[in-house]
Amino acid sequence: MAELKIDAVVFDVLGALVDEPAGLRAGIRALTPSPDAAGTERLLLLWQRHIEREQRRVLDGDRPYVPGDLLDREAAGLVAEAAGVGDPAAVEALARSARRLPPWPDTVAGLARIAGRFPLIGLSNASRTALLGLNAHAGLRWHQALSAEDARTYKPDPAVYRLAVTVAGVPPERLLMVAAHAWDLRGAQALGLRTAYVARPVGDPPTPSDRFDLYTEGLADLAGQLGVR
Repeated sequence: MAELKIDAVVFDVLGALVDEPAGLRAGIRALTPSPDAAGTERLLLLWQRHIEREQRRVLDGDRPYVPGDLLDREAAGLVAEAAGVGDPAAVEALARSARRLPPWPDTVAGLARIAGRFPLIGLSNASRTALLGLNAHAGLRWHQALSAEDARTYKPDPAVYRLAVTVAGVPPERLLMVAAHAWDLRGAQALGLRTAYVARPVGDPPTPSDRFDLYTEGLADLAGQLGVR
C-alpha cells in the first residue's frame, strides 16, 4: 500500500489486541463454583450489555462521565448478584478481571514488528489504571498509551481520537487507526484518520457500505500490507 502514507499507527486495545471475553469468562468462573458454559455466557452477556448501555448513556448525555473502572465494578456487581454471590472481595476480584485479558496469539510479536517501523499509540476506552494493568498483563508494547478517560468520554466520540492526533502532532490523515470493531473505525474515519480493520473472532465486522483503507487477517498481515519486514 505505497499510497498509504502514515507517520504513526493507533491501535484499539479491547478486541483488536486482547481477547476481552476470554478474560471475563475466566473471572466469572473464578467467581462462582463450576458454572456451566451456558451460565457463563449468560453472565458474560449481562456484563457486556451493561458496559455498552452505560457508555452509550454517557455519549448521549444521559449520564455524567464516569471512568471505565467504575463501569466494570457496576458490571461485576450485577454479575455477582445474578450468580448469587455477595462477597465484596469476590466482586472486586471479578471487576479486576477486566484488567487481566489475554493477548491474541499474534499480538505481541505483531506489535514488536510494527514498532520497528512506526510509533505505536494505544487508544482505549479502558481507564488509565485499567490500561496500565492490561498492558502489563498482556505484554503490550507501546510508545504511548492513551485512555479515553483523558477526554472524559468514550469512543466513538471524536474527542477520544483527537487525543491521538494531538499526541502524534501530525494531521489526522497521517495516522492509521487499527481496530476489530467497525464502529470504532467509523469514529476515527469521521475525524480524518486512515483506517485498518483487523479480523478477530469477537469483533464487529464491517458492513458492505464500509470503506476502510486496509482489511487484514491479523497483525502479521497488517505489517505486510504496511511494508514492514
